[in-house]
Amino acid sequence: MAGSSSSSTSNTTPQKHEVFVSFRTEDTGKTFTSHLSGALERVDIKTYVDNNNLERGEEIPTTLVRAIEEAKLSIIVFSKNYAASKWCLDELLKILECGRAKRQIIVPVFYDIDPSDVRSQRGTYAEAFAKHERNFNEKKKVLEWKNGLVEAANYAGWDCKVNRTEFEIVEEIVKDALEKLDRANVSDLDRHINKMEQLARLQHQFYEDIRTYENMLKRDATVQRVTELKMERSIRLLRLTPDMLSHLGNSSTNDFF
Repeated sequence: MAGSSSSSTSNTTPQKHEVFVSFRTEDTGKTFTSHLSGALERVDIKTYVDNNNLERGEEIPTTLVRAIEEAKLSIIVFSKNYAASKWCLDELLKILECGRAKRQIIVPVFYDIDPSDVRSQRGTYAEAFAKHERNFNEKKKVLEWKNGLVEAANYAGWDCKVNRTEFEIVEEIVKDALEKLDRANVSDLDRHINKMEQLARLQHQFYEDIRTYENMLKRDATVQRVTELKMERSIRLLRLTPDMLSHLGNSSTNDFF
């Protein structure tokens, strides 16, 4: 978790979340992970991101364990110093346990680290485990951490070292999360509908003050547009594909409202 390690949790007030993010605060807490959690929240995916510090030697708290268990999907942000944190490694084991027992979806992200370094514990991961083996008496636990890294690195995930901008990678991960959670993103339509409804109310007030045919047409056109947007929202929530709407003939989905 933070301080020495880091992970994810939403805030002090308990709330339902769908995604848990495990990460090393010092590596990505103020960069990639903050951008990712913000992007997830923008599409209405509640995300548990914990930036609180833990005292050295303290185990991950039960609230964090419960947050992992309650998530439908866990994103593990592997970075250069992720394996140096015992808390991150314990989170990893809990996530994998939930993947096996609760069929939780697991998505690894490799940020500024080669997936093979995580899988084979090379580079900074080899250095981290050399320290763990010197300073940690529970050799069985160290072996569990190693096996956990191998298992997690074998899941289909995202390599951030490919030739794409961080923005593009974050957007792709968010889109992938929506699909894996079987969710449709309607936040853009909700914002549009809200603005158009406000406009319709203003136009209605204006029409009440100045009753002209032109003002009535403007108001009615806005009301019609609100209806169209709400229909589009419903279709998106139903996840209807173009072939499902083929009975409408050659008209586009925007033409049949």
